[in-house]
Amino acid sequence: MDVTWTVKYFTEFIATALLIILGNGAVANVDLNGTKGFKSGWLVIGFGYGFAVMMPALMFGNVSGNHINPAFTLGLAVGGLFPWEHVAAYILAQVLGAIVGQLIVVAVYMPYFQKTENPNHILGSFSTISALDDGSKESRIPSYINGFANEFVGSFVLFFGALALTHNYFGAEISNLATRNFIDPSSTEAKLQIGQFLFAGQGIAHLAIGFLVAALVISLGGPTGPALNPARDLGPRLVHQFLPTSVLGAHKGDSKWWYSWVPVVAPILAGIAAVALFNFMF
Repeated sequence: MDVTWTVKYFTEFIATALLIILGNGAVANVDLNGTKGFKSGWLVIGFGYGFAVMMPALMFGNVSGNHINPAFTLGLAVGGLFPWEHVAAYILAQVLGAIVGQLIVVAVYMPYFQKTENPNHILGSFSTISALDDGSKESRIPSYINGFANEFVGSFVLFFGALALTHNYFGAEISNLATRNFIDPSSTEAKLQIGQFLFAGQGIAHLAIGFLVAALVISLGGPTGPALNPARDLGPRLVHQFLPTSVLGAHKGDSKWWYSWVPVVAPILAGIAAVALFNFMF
């Protein structure tokens, strides 16, 4: 689809807002006192986040690439798969989208934030928390180590998997053959001739990314409730920091900024490594 870069920026903003609305909305539904989904379990959160990635991918994958993640954008740029001149605007759009998405979650769930007495359940509806953190300074080093490993491994699998799914989908070999024969697969003529072999595979690839995210949250979500995405953690954590107790309730606790670098740095390093490996292999 031929669209301007301004449209792509705005699309990244909307897609990231949807990610947070659907993903952190699922967390709030499970963790906040009084909701109809209260204590409904980790599978609800896992599939909530899976669908939170799947839906924007199906809606906007052919518009902006549906990065919705600064680590993915940076990894693609370092690997030569995305132009550097658009990196800053993409990341800004993603972070702002995460902030707006979180504000919408708060607006919907505000009465239930105010009913919740566990400050970790309140913060967990915004950003990640290490399960090893018991409030003591002694627990911070184990939280850093385990959290970094968790975020790096999960992010690496996500980014490498997303690249593999969207480049090696069923039918991709036909597109590659057209390119080798100097035919632009994105041209109208080529789409009419080979589109039937491509579009179903591309759609399944975007569906699969959502299930990949759900699988990652279900399988690797125990240590931190993984961010796998700097914008998904940083934007909502900023919202948690600045919203008063009149909105989040008397039991709003610390925003745990001491841990905040982990879900930012680890996914970025994982994104660079995943794109490098993908380029090396394919």
